[in-house]
Amino acid sequence: MHRYRSHTCGALREGDIGKAVRLSGWCHRIRDHGGVLFIDLRDHYGLTQVVADPDSKAFKLAETLRAEWVVRVDGKLRKRPAGTENPELPTGQVEVYIDEIEVLGPAAELPMPVFGEQEYPEETRLKYRFLDLRREKLHANIMLRGRVIDSLRWRMKEGGFFEFQTPILTASSPEGARDYLVPSRIHPGKFYALPQAPQQFKQLIMVAGFDRYFQIAPCFRDEDARADRSPGEFYQLDLEMSFVTQQDVFDAVEPVIRGVFEEFAEGKPVTQKFPQISYAAAIRAFGTDKPDLRNPLMIHDVTNIFRDSGFSLFAKGIAANPLVRVWAIPAPGGGSRAFCDRMNSWAQDEGQPGLGYIFFSTEKNAVVGRGPIANNLGPELTAQLKAELNGRLGKLVRVPLPMEEQSSFDTLLSDFLPLEVANLYRDLKPQGLVDGDAVFFVMGVPRQTYKFAGVARTKIAEDLGLIRKERFDFCWIVNFPMYEWNEEEKKIDFSHNPFSMPNMPINAFLDIDPTDNDKILSVIANQYDIVCNGTELSSGAIRNHRPEVMKKAFAIAGYPEDVLETKFGGMLHALSLGAPPHGGIAPGIDRIVMLLAGEENLREVVLFPMNQRAEDLMMGAPSEVTAKQLKELSIRLDLPKKN
Repeated sequence: MHRYRSHTCGALREGDIGKAVRLSGWCHRIRDHGGVLFIDLRDHYGLTQVVADPDSKAFKLAETLRAEWVVRVDGKLRKRPAGTENPELPTGQVEVYIDEIEVLGPAAELPMPVFGEQEYPEETRLKYRFLDLRREKLHANIMLRGRVIDSLRWRMKEGGFFEFQTPILTASSPEGARDYLVPSRIHPGKFYALPQAPQQFKQLIMVAGFDRYFQIAPCFRDEDARADRSPGEFYQLDLEMSFVTQQDVFDAVEPVIRGVFEEFAEGKPVTQKFPQISYAAAIRAFGTDKPDLRNPLMIHDVTNIFRDSGFSLFAKGIAANPLVRVWAIPAPGGGSRAFCDRMNSWAQDEGQPGLGYIFFSTEKNAVVGRGPIANNLGPELTAQLKAELNGRLGKLVRVPLPMEEQSSFDTLLSDFLPLEVANLYRDLKPQGLVDGDAVFFVMGVPRQTYKFAGVARTKIAEDLGLIRKERFDFCWIVNFPMYEWNEEEKKIDFSHNPFSMPNMPINAFLDIDPTDNDKILSVIANQYDIVCNGTELSSGAIRNHRPEVMKKAFAIAGYPEDVLETKFGGMLHALSLGAPPHGGIAPGIDRIVMLLAGEENLREVVLFPMNQRAEDLMMGAPSEVTAKQLKELSIRLDLPKKN
């Protein structure tokens, strides 16, 4: 028999009854039932109940065992007594009667128990991550992650992609987040950078003549943590393709992502054909470029109702500024004063003046509006508002989203809701405002208010239980503005990926007057995001493969040619020697697994994550280094003074 085990703790079944077996694992839970000891023995593969009674020669040693001790158990497999079976376990019909125990690894007092899924402080969980990883849910999440990566890799190879590895030590880039820098001992005063992404390398792979690249790529960014962003490092499915259009990228990526989600969604519906929604339409209809399409609520422009109306707060705001709009968010089932007042208080807690509302109830066989806004608006305009919203809710195909603002940002919002999205909403749309419903209002210049409108849309739907949780709804967000206005620095900035191709004829872009801000801000980039359930999985683009276009693009954003040569000289030179049109994307592995695992924080699907302050509490990183190490690197510390 093997030194440690004849079977794993998840392998034994009724067909093995009567066999002499050997198991090794952790004492998951120990129960004393009137002098009979029941031990749930756990390993990576599962859990088996082992039993010792006073007749067992191992009983005395069994009494000394404690939680998480590692032991080897020899015994005979038998059927559990009637009524004690556990149908929740694959091994729940059998148990091992112990003949012999060997303690392989005793455990000191635990800083946190492994049995159960109790909540513990994040600091404790991260400091003792190796214990945390023994817990069933987290252990399963990590195994899910491995299976997802295997599936992604297989699907990419089936799609004709070849896996490459790109350098980890590279040059610092001026764009994106802060770099992690690595000092060079051989070249004093110079630094490598850990790659924020393999962006330049994967483009150079295309320039080198390889056609379809992918990599499960580690990326390093010195940025603050969020629930959906790990500090320090993360992994992405990085890919690039030559001689492709935007649609070619979509056609290659959709089957991979859809297939992985269908494989691990445990029967939950997954979008079959990802709708393409313009950035402008997403902002206008959902208040975000990361829309959760499980949410049936949409934002509607009702400025025309309030212009010159009796509700002076909105009427005066509209009259004072032609950019001001009033947006309405219908709320099926939200038509009580208590709910409306609660939403108004929530908006104030969010730093807003409030959240206006009208709620509807039946009076004399008619559904009428209630509340201060309805009272000031008057019954005729309130009825017109209701009728107009009911008309839009009743026919959601090609709904125009009219806005006549002068600034480029707001002009973009004159888009239409795509037919694909309208069709998604056919079965979700409320059938018109009825008794017990409400409408909430957000007023302001869209550039300043759209984010709050989007947050309000989500809050209303969540509190009313309208979001269809048990599904995965995908979409592409397309047609991003290439540039945006930086109000603080009074300058033009890239709004997305600086290596993207403008979505317009090359000569037309090269002819743009660098002082014509209106023209510059109207340029649409060949960029796209993939979004699932309100989470951005990744950004991508058709790349800028023409050096003269790249020089122009960076010049518009304030980067003179000498800076471009210094930072991206290698890329520019490569593009000047014959570069194919190419594009790609890089869906985040951590976010994909987070969604599939039903978690809300990336730390629940990463083996050894850092905390919010980018510290590894288990390994003690970052740490101080010795004076000798610093001297070898020609580095002298100039630390900020402590208060």
